[in-house]
Amino acid sequence: MSSLSGKIQEVFNEPGCGKNQAKGAKERKKGCTKQLQPGAAAGGCAFDGAKIALQPITDVAHLVHGPIACEGNSWDNRGAKSSGPLIYRTGFTTDINETDVVFGGEKRLFKSIKEILDKYDPPAVFVYQTCVTALIGDDIEAVCKAATQKFGKPIIPVNAPGFVGNKNLGNKLAGEALLDHVIGTQEPDYTTPYDINIIGEYNLAGELWQIKPLLDELGIRILACISGDARYHEVARSHRAKAAMMVCSKAMINISRKMEERYNIPFFEGSFYGISDMSDSLRQIAQLLVQQGAPDELLARTEALIQREEARVWKKLQPYKERLNGKRVLLITGGVKSWSVVAALQEIGIEIVGTSVKKSTKEDKDRIKELMGNDAHMFDDMTPREMYKMLKDAKAEIMLSGGRSQFIALKAKMPWLDINQERHHAYASYDGMVALVEEIDKALFNPIWEQVRLAAPWEKQSDTRDETLSYPHYSSLVATS
Repeated sequence: MSSLSGKIQEVFNEPGCGKNQAKGAKERKKGCTKQLQPGAAAGGCAFDGAKIALQPITDVAHLVHGPIACEGNSWDNRGAKSSGPLIYRTGFTTDINETDVVFGGEKRLFKSIKEILDKYDPPAVFVYQTCVTALIGDDIEAVCKAATQKFGKPIIPVNAPGFVGNKNLGNKLAGEALLDHVIGTQEPDYTTPYDINIIGEYNLAGELWQIKPLLDELGIRILACISGDARYHEVARSHRAKAAMMVCSKAMINISRKMEERYNIPFFEGSFYGISDMSDSLRQIAQLLVQQGAPDELLARTEALIQREEARVWKKLQPYKERLNGKRVLLITGGVKSWSVVAALQEIGIEIVGTSVKKSTKEDKDRIKELMGNDAHMFDDMTPREMYKMLKDAKAEIMLSGGRSQFIALKAKMPWLDINQERHHAYASYDGMVALVEEIDKALFNPIWEQVRLAAPWEKQSDTRDETLSYPHYSSLVATS
């Protein structure tokens, strides 16, 4: 645990975060967010954060060292897609029991690694520490080191037990595991002046595949996406990229900063949501590559592609813009989506009546203020009661959020659209913007809402007779009981 404590303090002392560096030494030691209280792991623990950050690496086995519930509760909670291997969709766990708690679970872990290698032969195995195995003192780093030497394949320890902090801390500890054990361990077959890394993109619902064709057209190669639709060897060779784009700063800023320090890979933070942000990201990628030695003509080709794509997508959006102009949206999300989705919705005339910033950085909040004005309706932690009241009073006509909030909207008899990591529609790039607008339009103008808002038949009855008279089956049961 001493090495884990040191790693946590290193993560908390993040030089890439301006807000963190403005704190005093005592405040910085406490961490970036309020630590979880026992039994209050709403929003995810550190183990959950590490697992969802690395599970989109599709060709490795992800082995959870702990009780089966840890794997069961976290399995498939992020809709990351794969263009090839599906082993990442198989849940592996050591499923420790009471005997392991007493005598230790290290032998069981070693046997589990051997069984996975024998049956599936993945290029690597990622081993995740959990609360129980950390508390009983299992040293997963020692076991992984011994297994690597024994079997000749990289066995990567991800030391992020749930009790050390929240999901965001787990994201960063997962990044540290990649930096310590994966990145820089292999060399690419060849490199080009157009190689980039995309960091903090998880290919939710296949969003990376909306971006990749445009980069391919420009001749830009994604050397590694960390971690959406990634392969182990791509991540291991990512240190040879010429530039990088960071999509989610709160989760992966430590990877971006350390790769810049170690391998001289400049990076910028951008968004693939919305027309303007997508165009700006393409421009910045091209500019960084030119600064790193790519030919200047890349800039002209990028501008030509942007003009073509913007003209095409605005033509598709025009009918929806007229229908959706002035519609009011309540946005309950966080992180980079808190400002990138705001910018995307504003482009088609949708009004944001409120947005949550619970998982957003200071920079995210500053961008929201820049987009919405200083009187922006930002909520650090909006309660379900407040969400319900805002929808019930028709201050918002639709809510965009994650799946856990959908029932609040349904109870208020208002439309709801999934914008979070469990969604089944891809909303990135130009075509993703069209898909987002289409889904909002479908939700808002679905005729079902007229039906559910009608008064129930029993609410229309004006007589005051006994209620049992309206339910003959119930009254007969009463009579015979």
